[in-house]
Amino acid sequence: MKSKSILPLLLAGTFLIACTPPKQAENNSFEWGQVPQQPNLSWADSVGSRQTPENNLVLSANSFGAVADSTVLSTESIQKAIDSCAVSGGGTVVLQPGYYQTGALFVKSGVNLQLDKGVTLLASPSIHHYPEFRSRIAGIEMTWPAAVINIVNEKNASVSGEGTLDCRGKVFWDKYWEMRKEYEAKGLRWIVDYDCKRVRGILVKNSSDITLKGFTLMRTGFWGCQILYSDYCTIDALTINNNIGGHGPSTDGIDIDSSRNILIENCDIDCNDDNICIKSGRDADGLRVNLPTENVVIRNCIARKGAGLITCGSETSGGIRNILGYHLEAIGTSAVLRLKSAMNRGGTIENIYMTEVKATNVRHVLAADLNWNPSYSYSTLPKEYEGKEIPEHWKIMLTPVTPPEKGHPHFRNVYVSKIKAENVNEFISASGWNDSLRLENFYLYAIEAQTDKPGRISYTKNFNLSEITLETEGKSVIEQKENEQSNIHINYIKPSPDHRTAGDIKGGY
Repeated sequence: MKSKSILPLLLAGTFLIACTPPKQAENNSFEWGQVPQQPNLSWADSVGSRQTPENNLVLSANSFGAVADSTVLSTESIQKAIDSCAVSGGGTVVLQPGYYQTGALFVKSGVNLQLDKGVTLLASPSIHHYPEFRSRIAGIEMTWPAAVINIVNEKNASVSGEGTLDCRGKVFWDKYWEMRKEYEAKGLRWIVDYDCKRVRGILVKNSSDITLKGFTLMRTGFWGCQILYSDYCTIDALTINNNIGGHGPSTDGIDIDSSRNILIENCDIDCNDDNICIKSGRDADGLRVNLPTENVVIRNCIARKGAGLITCGSETSGGIRNILGYHLEAIGTSAVLRLKSAMNRGGTIENIYMTEVKATNVRHVLAADLNWNPSYSYSTLPKEYEGKEIPEHWKIMLTPVTPPEKGHPHFRNVYVSKIKAENVNEFISASGWNDSLRLENFYLYAIEAQTDKPGRISYTKNFNLSEITLETEGKSVIEQKENEQSNIHINYIKPSPDHRTAGDIKGGY
C-alpha cells in the first residue's frame, strides 16, 4: 500500500495528500493572520537524518540461519547478520520473502535492516523474548522490555523497505484490560499502565541520524514507534495500523520523546491513542531529567482513528517547543491539535505551528487542557499499601513535585491556520487553570468548520480568532469565561442541507 507520489488511498473519495511539499514550505513562510511578527521557522530546514547507511555490503539473514517459517524463532540468526554487517563496516541486511518469527532485534550503526516487499517479521508473543533494560515509559525512567526492533546508542542506522512488522500485540492488549479492571477496583488506576509491561514496536534511544522508511507497522503491544533522547531522525512513509483484531490500549502511532531535529512525513496512522505525540517526561522524574523535545516537522501525513493528529503532552515536564505541522489530514481522530498536561507535570509547551489541514469526523479542531485526565494524571497510594514495600516505579510516581508551582505547566505561542473541517463535534475546548495560569498567545486564523457545538474558551490571555467561519445549528456561540485581552471574531452560519449530524462517528478514542 505504498506509493512514491501519494499516500495510500484506503477509502473511496479520500482527500489525497501529495508527498511533494507545497512551495511555501521551502522558506517556511506560512500565513498565520494578524500576529505581532512573522514567526521564525528557520530551524525547520535542518530536521531529519543527515545520512543513511551505505549499500556497499549486502548480507542475507537467511545465510545465517533465518528461516521463513512462522513457527521457528529466527531472532538469533537475524541478529547475527546485523552484527556481522556492523563489524564489517556497515551495509544492508536482507531477508528472502516469507514470514519470520522474531524476538527483540538490535540494529547497529551503519546497518540498514531492509524489509523488502513480501517480507513479514512476526513478533513473538512471549515477553521473555524481549530482554528488559532501563528506558523511559510514559514519562518515567524504569525497567521495561525491549521493543521488537531497537536502535540504542547507535549512529547512522535505518530500517526500510516495503515489508511488514506485525507485532501481534493482542496478547498484551488483553493483559492490560484485565489488569485495568483489577487496579481500578483497588484505587490504582494511576499505576496500571506501568505495572502492565507490554512490548513496543520500535524504540530509537540515545541515537542520531536514524531513518525509518517505507514499511508497515501493525498491532503493536504498546506504543508503535518511540524516538527517545535522540537527534536528527526521519520517519518517512510508514503505514501504522493498530486497529486490526481488537482495541489496543496505549497503541500510540509515533511518540517523539525528549528528542530534537525530527522529521515525520508521508505517514498513515490508524491507532487507539495519540496518532503523533510529542512528549518530554512527567512529574518529578521528568523534571529531574529535564530534556525538551524541540524542532519537529510533521508534514504530508494522514491520521485516522486515534486521540489526536498532533498531540503535545500530557508528558510536558522537559518542555516542548518548535513543532511545525502542515499539509495534513485527520479522518476520525479525536482532535486535530491536542495540547494536554496536568498540574504536577511542569514544563512549557510553546511555539506550536499547524496549518493546511483537512479534517473529517473529529471531536475537536483544538483541544487544550492544563488538567487532563485526573484519574490517570495524579498518583495517590491507597491506605492498605501504606507502610508496605512497593516497587521502585511506584515510588517514582508518588514523588511529589516541590515546590508545587514547579509542577504547573504553561501553554503559549500557538498558531493554527487554514483548517477545513467537516462533521466536528465541538470546534474548540481550550481552558487554562485559573487567573494566574492561563493559555497565552493563541492565534487561530482562516478556519472553516461544520460543527455541532462551537465550544468554550476560558482562562486565557491574548487568545485570538480571526476569519473563522462556523457552520452550526441553533443560536449557540463559543462560551467565554475569564479571558484577558481576547479577540474573538467568528462568522456563524446555518448548516447546509447535506450537513451530517446524527450517527456519525466523531473521533476514535
